[in-house]
Amino acid sequence: MDLFLPESGLVIWMLIAFLIVFVILAKAGWPMIMGAVEKRNAHISDSLLAADEANKALAGIEQKRQETMAAAQAEQIRIMKESQDLKTQLIEEAKTQARKEAEKIVTDARLRMEKEQAEAMAQMKSEVVTLAVDIAEKLLQRELSDKQAQNDYIEQLLKNNPTQIQA
Repeated sequence: MDLFLPESGLVIWMLIAFLIVFVILAKAGWPMIMGAVEKRNAHISDSLLAADEANKALAGIEQKRQETMAAAQAEQIRIMKESQDLKTQLIEEAKTQARKEAEKIVTDARLRMEKEQAEAMAQMKSEVVTLAVDIAEKLLQRELSDKQAQNDYIEQLLKNNPTQIQA
């Protein structure tokens, strides 16, 4: 057991060595350690303050981002509404243009039909005149004195040429 129990002289010399080391550390080492601890403490405090300020700035940036997003969505809605209005306006203009074109086509067709009808009437009048002249010519060739014979002859001519009279 002697190994575990030191002699009293050794204990005194150990105590003197401990006190010398303690005094040297208290005079030279302790202020440096405390200075480093204070420096580290100040650095941690500054870092916490900077982190708090960064969090506040980040919250401000987040608020600004949300405001920007809301403004962008409002702008998107406005643009969509404008494009819808423009689309509606273009459709209405196209309908109006189509109506004008349709009216023009109908008017042109009506004028063409009237022109063709006038040409057909002119042709029909011409044929009627020609037929009347032919009938008159044939009547003149026959006897002009007998009225009944003339009427019978006109009816016979009309029966023989019904297509020319109907046209």
